[in-house]
Amino acid sequence: MKSTKASVSAPEPPPTLLQPSDPEKLRWDMQPVQLEIARRAFELFEKRGREHGHDWEDWFQAESELLRPVSVTTLESADRLSLRANVFGFAEKDVQVSIEPMRVVILGRKAVVTTGTGGEKVESIDSNPDQILRMIDLPTEVDPAGAVVELQAGLLKFELPKAVKKFKEAVSVAA
Repeated sequence: MKSTKASVSAPEPPPTLLQPSDPEKLRWDMQPVQLEIARRAFELFEKRGREHGHDWEDWFQAESELLRPVSVTTLESADRLSLRANVFGFAEKDVQVSIEPMRVVILGRKAVVTTGTGGEKVESIDSNPDQILRMIDLPTEVDPAGAVVELQAGLLKFELPKAVKKFKEAVSVAA
């Protein structure tokens, strides 16, 4: 006999508004991640016997080992740009974003969870890396001051108003 229990899913948590970081501050916060990638790329270079000509291959391999991939979708309308980034598994405290007129940066770093059981420490191991570093070049200029960033159920949502183009009016001087 089949079960007649209805599956009840938990309601989604409400979106959390994120305050974008200053781009210059975020660049400083990104440096340890970039250095970690550079160190790993150098290790791969040395492992190959210092054979030159594979620098991009080493760099991309290091990124794939240390950074979680983040899929991003973009939707553009007449007055705004909407981005959606999958940061599943990262909480509000783990994610920083910055918005510049032509770029969005996402930096995420999860803390490793340790639990004590009977005097032993057990680490929670995730099959995915615990870091995100994603720089997204935008197809059009946006106004960072009007941006709204929300995190809901692992989806980072950016609503970015397009920058208003200021055209200089040519003043014709009568001769």
